[in-house]
Amino acid sequence: MSKFKRVIITNDIPRTMTKENKAKLKALELEISMAKSSMNPKYIGLTDWKDNSANSLTNSIIFYINATGNQAERIGSQGQYREGKKIQVGTGEIEYTKQLPGKWTKGQGTKGTADISSTINGKSVKIEVKYGRDIQSEVQKQYQNKIETAGGIYYIARDFDTFIEWYNTLTQ
Repeated sequence: MSKFKRVIITNDIPRTMTKENKAKLKALELEISMAKSSMNPKYIGLTDWKDNSANSLTNSIIFYINATGNQAERIGSQGQYREGKKIQVGTGEIEYTKQLPGKWTKGQGTKGTADISSTINGKSVKIEVKYGRDIQSEVQKQYQNKIETAGGIYYIARDFDTFIEWYNTLTQ
Protein backbone atom coordinates (compact mmCIF):
# COMPACT_ATOMS: atom_id res chain seq x y z
CA MET A 1 0.00 0.00 0.00
CA SER A 2 1.38 3.36 -1.07
CA LYS A 3 1.70 6.19 1.42
CA PHE A 4 0.85 8.73 -1.30
CA LYS A 5 -2.71 9.72 -2.11
CA ARG A 6 -3.76 9.45 -5.70
CA VAL A 7 -5.02 12.77 -7.02
CA ILE A 8 -7.10 12.86 -10.18
CA ILE A 9 -7.52 16.21 -11.87
CA THR A 10 -10.37 16.49 -14.34
CA ASN A 11 -11.77 19.36 -16.35
CA ASP A 12 -15.33 18.78 -15.17
CA ILE A 13 -14.66 19.97 -11.61
CA PRO A 14 -14.96 23.77 -11.49
CA ARG A 15 -12.24 25.92 -10.06
CA THR A 16 -12.98 28.61 -7.52
CA MET A 17 -13.80 32.14 -8.58
CA THR A 18 -10.72 34.34 -8.99
CA LYS A 19 -10.14 37.24 -6.60
CA GLU A 20 -10.45 39.65 -9.54
CA ASN A 21 -13.93 38.42 -10.49
CA LYS A 22 -15.04 38.39 -6.85
CA ALA A 23 -13.80 41.99 -6.58
CA LYS A 24 -15.76 42.89 -9.77
CA LEU A 25 -18.97 41.56 -8.22
CA LYS A 26 -18.36 43.43 -4.95
CA ALA A 27 -17.57 46.67 -6.82
CA LEU A 28 -20.77 46.40 -8.86
CA GLU A 29 -22.77 45.63 -5.71
CA LEU A 30 -21.24 48.62 -3.90
CA GLU A 31 -21.96 50.90 -6.87
CA ILE A 32 -25.61 49.80 -6.95
CA SER A 33 -25.95 50.14 -3.16
CA MET A 34 -24.42 53.62 -3.24
CA ALA A 35 -26.86 54.70 -5.95
CA LYS A 36 -29.77 53.59 -3.75
CA SER A 37 -28.49 54.95 -0.44
CA SER A 38 -26.54 57.90 0.90
CA MET A 39 -25.00 55.62 3.53
CA ASN A 40 -21.26 55.65 4.16
CA PRO A 41 -19.76 52.89 1.92
CA LYS A 42 -17.79 51.37 4.79
CA TYR A 43 -21.09 50.50 6.52
CA ILE A 44 -22.65 48.77 3.53
CA GLY A 45 -22.59 45.00 3.95
CA LEU A 46 -21.57 43.25 0.74
CA THR A 47 -22.26 39.70 -0.34
CA ASP A 48 -19.50 37.10 -0.10
CA TRP A 49 -19.77 36.10 -3.77
CA LYS A 50 -18.93 32.48 -4.55
CA ASP A 51 -19.36 29.87 -7.25
CA ASN A 52 -18.86 26.79 -5.09
CA SER A 53 -22.35 25.36 -5.67
CA ALA A 54 -24.96 25.45 -8.42
CA ASN A 55 -27.04 27.91 -6.38
CA SER A 56 -24.19 30.33 -5.63
CA LEU A 57 -23.01 30.19 -9.26
CA THR A 58 -26.55 30.92 -10.48
CA ASN A 59 -26.87 33.87 -8.07
CA SER A 60 -23.51 35.30 -9.16
CA ILE A 61 -24.37 35.04 -12.86
CA ILE A 62 -27.83 36.62 -12.46
CA PHE A 63 -26.46 39.48 -10.38
CA TYR A 64 -23.63 40.17 -12.84
CA ILE A 65 -25.88 40.21 -15.90
CA ASN A 66 -28.38 42.56 -14.22
CA ALA A 67 -25.65 44.78 -12.74
CA THR A 68 -24.05 45.28 -16.16
CA GLY A 69 -27.21 46.67 -17.72
CA ASN A 70 -28.77 43.53 -19.15
CA GLN A 71 -31.60 41.37 -17.81
CA ALA A 72 -31.57 37.92 -16.21
CA GLU A 73 -33.89 35.87 -14.03
CA ARG A 74 -33.96 32.43 -12.48
CA ILE A 75 -36.40 30.00 -14.04
CA GLY A 76 -38.04 27.44 -11.79
CA SER A 77 -39.74 24.51 -13.45
CA GLN A 78 -39.66 22.02 -10.62
CA GLY A 79 -42.90 20.58 -9.28
CA GLN A 80 -43.93 20.81 -5.67
CA TYR A 81 -44.72 18.28 -2.97
CA ARG A 82 -48.02 18.96 -1.22
CA GLU A 83 -48.31 17.49 2.24
CA GLY A 84 -51.37 15.39 3.05
CA LYS A 85 -53.88 16.40 5.73
CA LYS A 86 -53.30 15.65 9.40
CA ILE A 87 -56.21 13.90 11.06
CA GLN A 88 -57.03 12.96 14.65
CA VAL A 89 -57.25 9.20 15.14
CA GLY A 90 -58.47 7.22 18.14
CA THR A 91 -60.24 8.29 21.29
CA GLY A 92 -59.43 8.84 24.93
CA GLU A 93 -55.91 7.90 26.02
CA ILE A 94 -54.85 6.49 22.63
CA GLU A 95 -55.72 9.54 20.57
CA TYR A 96 -53.01 10.66 18.12
CA THR A 97 -52.51 12.66 14.94
CA LYS A 98 -51.90 10.79 11.69
CA GLN A 99 -50.28 12.29 8.61
CA LEU A 100 -52.04 11.26 5.40
CA PRO A 101 -49.88 10.73 2.30
CA GLY A 102 -49.15 13.79 0.22
CA LYS A 103 -48.81 14.08 -3.53
CA TRP A 104 -46.44 15.59 -6.05
CA THR A 105 -47.83 18.41 -8.19
CA LYS A 106 -46.21 18.57 -11.62
CA GLY A 107 -44.34 21.77 -12.52
CA GLN A 108 -45.88 24.19 -15.01
CA GLY A 109 -42.68 25.12 -16.85
CA THR A 110 -41.26 23.73 -20.07
CA LYS A 111 -39.40 20.47 -19.57
CA GLY A 112 -35.65 20.89 -19.88
CA THR A 113 -35.78 24.68 -19.55
CA ALA A 114 -32.53 26.43 -18.69
CA ASP A 115 -31.84 27.72 -15.16
CA ILE A 116 -31.49 31.34 -16.28
CA SER A 117 -33.42 33.23 -18.93
CA SER A 118 -31.85 36.50 -20.02
CA THR A 119 -31.71 39.22 -22.61
CA ILE A 120 -28.18 40.36 -23.33
CA ASN A 121 -27.65 43.20 -25.82
CA GLY A 122 -31.12 42.50 -27.25
CA LYS A 123 -30.47 38.77 -27.73
CA SER A 124 -32.41 35.97 -26.07
CA VAL A 125 -29.92 33.97 -24.00
CA LYS A 126 -30.63 30.83 -21.96
CA ILE A 127 -28.02 29.73 -19.43
CA GLU A 128 -27.92 26.25 -17.96
CA VAL A 129 -25.88 25.97 -14.76
CA LYS A 130 -24.01 22.71 -14.33
CA TYR A 131 -21.87 22.36 -11.24
CA GLY A 132 -19.28 19.66 -10.62
CA ARG A 133 -19.95 16.49 -12.58
CA ASP A 134 -23.57 17.40 -13.38
CA ILE A 135 -24.45 16.82 -17.05
CA GLN A 136 -27.30 17.79 -19.37
CA SER A 137 -30.25 15.44 -19.59
CA GLU A 138 -31.67 14.42 -22.97
CA VAL A 139 -34.64 16.75 -22.41
CA GLN A 140 -32.25 19.65 -21.73
CA LYS A 141 -30.34 18.87 -24.94
CA GLN A 142 -33.62 18.94 -26.88
CA TYR A 143 -34.49 22.29 -25.26
CA GLN A 144 -31.04 23.65 -26.22
CA ASN A 145 -31.62 22.54 -29.81
CA LYS A 146 -35.01 24.33 -29.91
CA ILE A 147 -33.47 27.57 -28.57
CA GLU A 148 -30.58 27.51 -31.04
CA THR A 149 -32.83 26.56 -33.97
CA ALA A 150 -35.02 29.55 -33.12
CA GLY A 151 -31.97 31.86 -33.24
CA GLY A 152 -31.45 32.14 -29.48
CA ILE A 153 -28.20 31.64 -27.62
CA TYR A 154 -27.71 28.77 -25.18
CA TYR A 155 -24.75 28.56 -22.81
CA ILE A 156 -23.73 25.99 -20.20
CA ALA A 157 -22.05 27.69 -17.22
CA ARG A 158 -19.72 25.55 -15.09
CA ASP A 159 -17.87 28.28 -13.17
CA PHE A 160 -17.99 32.06 -12.90
CA ASP A 161 -14.58 32.81 -14.44
CA THR A 162 -15.34 30.97 -17.68
CA PHE A 163 -18.79 32.56 -17.75
CA ILE A 164 -17.19 36.04 -17.54
CA GLU A 165 -14.88 35.24 -20.48
CA TRP A 166 -17.88 34.06 -22.56
CA TYR A 167 -20.04 37.03 -21.47
CA ASN A 168 -17.33 39.50 -22.47
CA THR A 169 -17.16 38.02 -25.99
CA LEU A 170 -20.96 38.26 -26.23
CA THR A 171 -21.12 41.89 -25.08
CA GLN A 172 -18.12 43.22 -27.06
